[in-house]
Amino acid sequence: AGRVPGFWSLAGHTALSGTRGASCETARVAISDIARKLWHQLGGERQRVDELRWAGPEVALPSVFRVTEFASACIGVATLTAAQLTRASGGVTELPVIQSGWAAALFRSERLLRRDGEAPRLWDPVSGYYRCADDRWIQLHCNFPHHRAGVVSLLQCEDSREAVEEAIATGWPAERLEQSLADVGMCAAMLRSSAEWGTHPQGAAVAGLPLLEISRIGEAPARRAPTGRPLAGVKVLDLTRIIAGPTCGRVLAQHGAEVLRVGAAHVPTVETCVMDMGFGKQATHVDLRCTAGRQTMESLLDSADVIVQGYRPGALEALGFGREEIARRWPGIVHVSLSAYSHVGPWGQRRGFDSLVQTASGIGAAGAAAAGVEGTRPLPCQALDHGTGWLLAAATMTAVAKQRSAGGTWMVRGSLAQTGRFLTELGTVDHIDHPGPTDEDDAAYLTDATSPFGRLTHVRPLGRLDGPTVYDSGSVPVGTDPPVWRT
Repeated sequence: AGRVPGFWSLAGHTALSGTRGASCETARVAISDIARKLWHQLGGERQRVDELRWAGPEVALPSVFRVTEFASACIGVATLTAAQLTRASGGVTELPVIQSGWAAALFRSERLLRRDGEAPRLWDPVSGYYRCADDRWIQLHCNFPHHRAGVVSLLQCEDSREAVEEAIATGWPAERLEQSLADVGMCAAMLRSSAEWGTHPQGAAVAGLPLLEISRIGEAPARRAPTGRPLAGVKVLDLTRIIAGPTCGRVLAQHGAEVLRVGAAHVPTVETCVMDMGFGKQATHVDLRCTAGRQTMESLLDSADVIVQGYRPGALEALGFGREEIARRWPGIVHVSLSAYSHVGPWGQRRGFDSLVQTASGIGAAGAAAAGVEGTRPLPCQALDHGTGWLLAAATMTAVAKQRSAGGTWMVRGSLAQTGRFLTELGTVDHIDHPGPTDEDDAAYLTDATSPFGRLTHVRPLGRLDGPTVYDSGSVPVGTDPPVWRT
């Protein structure tokens, strides 16, 4: 590695300048440092990470933070973890080269998705940033209809962006509105600086956590490791909805797992996420509010190896499917959970999304300061979502490997806030006035697939070990498949 033209290895110590077209010599090193840090978090053998190979030319997403390098490193360590599974079962595999432009496209996959040539809508018109009565800023997240309705109800205004803007500007200080919306189960975040987040009780709570947790939480016999693809024979229940969790499930499916996405007719989804992160999965409905639905979930858990859930802490516990209950009744399973602000601190049960965590934790404010603009400048992609998804997939595969070798029931846990803290602690680049990837850059990583939604143009998977860079199956609407395992 590092001797082939166009490739670079994980050696060196120079920082990435942050400009488009940076040389492989400067770009390679920032990725190497990040990959080593991530591999250490996963408990991997140090020498293994040096097997990874990276390719340019470097394409930098415009950000004061090291988003492109972070994306490449996340995909790299997940791919290396999959390779380790194959080797442990007696297989031999060659690692693919991790291309920075491809990684940047994957971290914007929902933004690059096209349905019959058209870009689907990602944001509700009322979502966004508002100046408050105390001249501070708040971000509202209203992409689910009931979230938008809740905001309008609290503000007691008409259901339009203009009316919401006026109500906030004339009657609400930012922090009071943030808390009031949280009290009624809505989603918002006041724009804070990094210093403010560091002294906030939730920021302090997150600072005391590792990036990821992989823990043995019970005893169970080791499960058989079939030969073939890294996750051959592994059955995964995917109880997630928005980017991070679905990305984790998509990566597991990419490496051979049978992934069953479980939703319910009464639970809202974002169709773009269903289309973009549904590749390789089946998708069914199970209503856990009723006895029949709970019995169906129990039947699925009887054969499951992994469950990935992204519900607000406490939600599944109330329905009888909390982590401790699952570990007790289904020993040997790998239980994966993700949240917005982590499981600790005063916001441990608060609803949140990637962009809100950016706003609350100082990422948006730092971007604005670097760009010399007022208010916020968020990351050029949902990097906390995508990064968390890829890292949870890597941690899940690590836990599967541990279960196969030593038995046990395992827990994997992470959050958007923990990922955000890791990203910001990587440091910043000198300037952010470089252009991002062009349409021509991105086109190299796109392909078309037919689906019940229409013709989908999407980003091809990077990091597959055993064949062409395509998914085994296309995306389908949630509820398409029966609630049974395919095999």
